[in-house]
Amino acid sequence: MIHGADIVRARKRISSVQGAVVQTPLQLSLPLSRQTGVHVYLKCEHLQNTGSFKLRGALNKLVKLTESPRRSNQIVAASSGNHGLAVALSARLLGFDAEVFVPASASPMKIDAIQGLGAKVTKIEGEPLLAETEARKKAELENLPLISPYNDLDVIAGQGTIGIELMEQLAELDAVVIAVGGGGLISGIGTFLKEQNPSIEIIGAWPKVARSLHACLEAGEIISIGEELTLSDGTAGGVEEGAVTFPIAQRVIDKTVLVSESEIACAMKDIGMHERWIIEGAAGVAVAGLGQLASEYQNKNVAVVLCGRNITLEKYLKAINEYVDLD
Repeated sequence: MIHGADIVRARKRISSVQGAVVQTPLQLSLPLSRQTGVHVYLKCEHLQNTGSFKLRGALNKLVKLTESPRRSNQIVAASSGNHGLAVALSARLLGFDAEVFVPASASPMKIDAIQGLGAKVTKIEGEPLLAETEARKKAELENLPLISPYNDLDVIAGQGTIGIELMEQLAELDAVVIAVGGGGLISGIGTFLKEQNPSIEIIGAWPKVARSLHACLEAGEIISIGEELTLSDGTAGGVEEGAVTFPIAQRVIDKTVLVSESEIACAMKDIGMHERWIIEGAAGVAVAGLGQLASEYQNKNVAVVLCGRNITLEKYLKAINEYVDLD
């Protein structure tokens, strides 16, 4: 299990690498607040280095590895994009040689960026979970550290540093909405916030067509379900058997919400139109989740985590044009 003290230590660890992880703004969105009747605060992790929150967890893991004797400078990771970028940059900063296993369907932009940071990329055909499986096999076979995108307590602790910032930036917080994939982000943030103030509601948001961890929570155990393609490729994929995020998510998540692809695209459009930011689908999931639940949080302070911006302009425009009525 993970505790707030682990997250505090993670913050100290990642802060030791000067200029790597920045404290992102928590910005009141007046347009979204007027639209929803909620005091909507946007936690701008899309402005984080590498374009997503993932740098926090990857850097915490790698800095911790430098604190112990190493047999090798090689590390292995699996990612649909953002975690791979985070691992690649962290490895470059700390002198590791990284190999990142990615689904063959991953964004070419993200793959190019990972390679541009010096990491080796190995493409795996099939669903995203297969990339994680192959990465784990290599790590076990060659006795190398595996940097999981979510199934690692050190990675979760790094993501949880967002929770520290939220409490510093807005102590009077009533709820936070977070898009969920493997559960690392919501597990970290939820753990810290619940320890500080158990009354803060932690809301998990998923695409309707890609809701693996949601289905696991409903079933009370880790199961495998089919997923369809979603604009939220950053949260897509199944949950590993024995994932450490599962019991944490059970403990910290108060509410769940499922959103349609149209709702995701509308949320992306709203952020673009009102805030002049391009965000990726996973960030749109959290915004759309708040949209569904707005009536329950009238005049309350709700933070929405904009988890990333790594989407091609072509995919962004296609999403807006296909799913949103712009008239």
